Amino acid sequence: MVGVLNVPKPPLFSPFSLRKQSRTMVSIKASSESSNSQANSVSTSTKEEQKPDFASSSSAATTFASPPNFKPPEPKPFTVRPDKTWDIVGAALALFFRLGTGVFVSGYSASFVSENEIPPGQYCLQLGGSKVKETSKIGPRPEKPIEIYEFEGCPFCRKVREIIAVLDLDVLFYPCPKNGPNFRPKVAQMGGKQQFPYMVDPNTGVAMYESDEIIKYLVGKYGDGTVPLMLSLGLLTTLTAGFAMIGRMGRGSSYTPSKLPPKPLEIWSYEGSPFCKIVREVLVELELPHIQHSCARGSPKRQIFYEQVGHFQVPYLEDPNTGVKMFESAEIVEYLKATYA
Repeated sequence: MVGVLNVPKPPLFSPFSLRKQSRTMVSIKASSESSNSQANSVSTSTKEEQKPDFASSSSAATTFASPPNFKPPEPKPFTVRPDKTWDIVGAALALFFRLGTGVFVSGYSASFVSENEIPPGQYCLQLGGSKVKETSKIGPRPEKPIEIYEFEGCPFCRKVREIIAVLDLDVLFYPCPKNGPNFRPKVAQMGGKQQFPYMVDPNTGVAMYESDEIIKYLVGKYGDGTVPLMLSLGLLTTLTAGFAMIGRMGRGSSYTPSKLPPKPLEIWSYEGSPFCKIVREVLVELELPHIQHSCARGSPKRQIFYEQVGHFQVPYLEDPNTGVKMFESAEIVEYLKATYA
């Protein structure tokens, strides 16, 4: 049985402030996605929860700046840096095992159109001399980003990240790598145990464990109520989500000591991209909270991004702590390690 927690609506970056508030823990039943062997039921209780104040911590007191002589690289579409070839190949294996789930937004369709059908300033996919018009059907949009506590090397978490891409939702991710000191303990405080993924919807006050129930909740609230086929096959879904991680050999699972920034980073990416995958792995390992602007094929946010930047390519990182904005997955990985590790 899966429990649902009705919690007060927190501000967008609630873990980044310090205050005490009463929370009522209600009884939860959960099953096999736990990262440890804690009991699966939580007794009803009321306790004082003190949220960590990163603004006053030693890490947040550090002044963050881009590495010396840093210059954001020029975007190079569909180019793999030679030393990252096998990383990209390994990350791309997931597309085979998951049959492309997380590459396309719900209701995706594409059609070839003449060049004059695409007005100047509008994003479109160009194949040779032809242009492709892409459309999708998205549901209601949440006012605030969904908050998800998870980590890369977890098949249950991958399932939730795939539905995020399909529904084209923006998400505030709190990475929970093994031995991570910040957000794993917070999940235990909020829900009673360290089990992942854990979702909090600040728009409704709903919080829950269990990947399948999170998926059902999200498609019911922000989609058309239909769970995509590759996310509705029970054990087969979980097995193929596990196989999808074979090429990365556990990357994005274990904590690397890091300095926690006062503000979440922002990344434009989507689950089906192998280039985005290797950046996400490092964000998780360094336990860096980040807002993901999901932009799978068919996403209306591709047009928003195109208008802001002038062309479309992901991943694209925006770091409000240093002012850095940059393309290129390999260089983003190096930047994150140099700045926060």
